[in-house]
Amino acid sequence: MTLSCPVPRVETERVLLGHGSGGQLMAELIAEVISPELGLTGPLEDAALIGLDQVFSTDSYVVTPRFFPGGDIGSLAVHGTVNDLAMRGARPIALSLAYIIEEGLPISELRDITHSAAAAARAAGVPIVTGDTKVVGRGAADGLYITTTGVGVRLRDAWPSAASAVRGDVVLLSGAIGGHGISILSAREGLGFEADVLSDSQPLHELVAAMIAAGGADVHALRDPTRGGLAGSLNEIATASGVCVEIVESAVPVPVPVAAACDLLGLDPLHVANEGCLVAFVAPASVDAVVKAMRALPEGAETTIIGEVTHGMPGRVLAHTLVGSSRVVDVLVGEQLPRIC
Repeated sequence: MTLSCPVPRVETERVLLGHGSGGQLMAELIAEVISPELGLTGPLEDAALIGLDQVFSTDSYVVTPRFFPGGDIGSLAVHGTVNDLAMRGARPIALSLAYIIEEGLPISELRDITHSAAAAARAAGVPIVTGDTKVVGRGAADGLYITTTGVGVRLRDAWPSAASAVRGDVVLLSGAIGGHGISILSAREGLGFEADVLSDSQPLHELVAAMIAAGGADVHALRDPTRGGLAGSLNEIATASGVCVEIVESAVPVPVPVAAACDLLGLDPLHVANEGCLVAFVAPASVDAVVKAMRALPEGAETTIIGEVTHGMPGRVLAHTLVGSSRVVDVLVGEQLPRIC
């Protein structure tokens, strides 16, 4: 009798939860199934540039629970789409808001979520101008799903793209990481971190406008590290630009409660989702001006330099650790924290 070591079977015929992770499985699904049918080419961006000045983005929100420390699905939907437009260097000008509502959702909850979305849009200065409402039967959805679409106008001298990072670029991070993912997980599972960890969900378009005003076309790449976390965003840019990114692990700000939760749960903070910070690749000549502009705004007050683009292996992200070694920072294969946005 011949014995063999079984190889893990990869499911190829059905969609898995991990296909929505923002990691390797999601990239494969888009590259092998969706993009070829739609004729999409080039790097995956947070929004599409149409012509020279118009920017377009759409996103769906399925977060559970719908209310969490620091926000809710309504404000999250507005912030997420505003930020996707901003990551392409655009000033958001209008949003649409579409609901898929499960029969049985309390009207009071729908009213609270709609109020939150409206308040977030007003605070961001981006009106919700159209939308849609659909109701499905019990069990056909998980209470409420939201889809938002946004349009914007490209800022002057703004050409950020995941494919535009170059050797010598300095890597900036606008704030601490991990708060959103841990707040969602804690609220969902009752882990007890709710009082200490809040979602960082907030709009970043004013921060981006200040960065572009200070650095112009020297702001080469922008990304808000949502699904897949900071590790996912760095890998996307490294791959799309064909560069090596090296970061200093100790320079990445992680709040103490977030770090404690990650240690307890066996999570890497670099993989935990965020909704209110951005990572930027900026030419050295403009770094000081861009950092100064970022730190002048509340959403960028904690801006720090976390690394640089080097001559290493293209598409690779490395983290230099406290003990003097280096480790490869890879993307998640499957789903780490499902339903976080």
